[in-house]
Amino acid sequence: MLSSLDPRIARLALPDAPAALQPKAAFDQFETYEVFHQKKDGAPFSYVGPVHAPSADVAFLFAKEQYSRRAACSGMWVVPTSAISLTRYVGDQESVYDVVPTPAPEAPGVPAESEDYLIFHLKKRGKAHTHVGAVQATSAADALEQAKRAFGEQRPVVNVWVMRRADVLTSELEDRDIWSTTPEKKYRDAIAYKVQDRIDRFKQEHS
Repeated sequence: MLSSLDPRIARLALPDAPAALQPKAAFDQFETYEVFHQKKDGAPFSYVGPVHAPSADVAFLFAKEQYSRRAACSGMWVVPTSAISLTRYVGDQESVYDVVPTPAPEAPGVPAESEDYLIFHLKKRGKAHTHVGAVQATSAADALEQAKRAFGEQRPVVNVWVMRRADVLTSELEDRDIWSTTPEKKYRDAIAYKVQDRIDRFKQEHS
């Protein structure tokens, strides 16, 4: 198995043996939540990092302050780390879908009810997991199998995260004004510093 010094990978404590899905482990006294944000309307949600909080609502507030203060953001998702299932990691030129085993047939009985699962792909180590779509499934393992059918042609796919939509706390469209910077706090926006304008003016004055 490939190893990494990236704490986002190292803290997952992945097993040496290949497996379809493993629970994503938290690592602090507060519950760990993973944060995804949307840079602009229509863009996919991408992973930006973790926060630690006593509840999902507090995690959302922490995430907003940590990941949207100085970066463009039009939406945010927060999900408990424990609610994410993930595949093993493969090489940057490979697809993890090639090594996803076919799940064992379910035992006879009352069929489980399907629900929405969100699928995130990692295209390259060091990049961010990005939302590629949703599937209807009865479990995380079933969702991975459905994702393989729906998105398996996309390559490379180094790693896949799977989570129930019901476990994700999302920002609402009617609350989108929370992402706007108030006039007295424009210093929080990188564009307010107009660095390139200052560089151009300096060059003109000293040319």
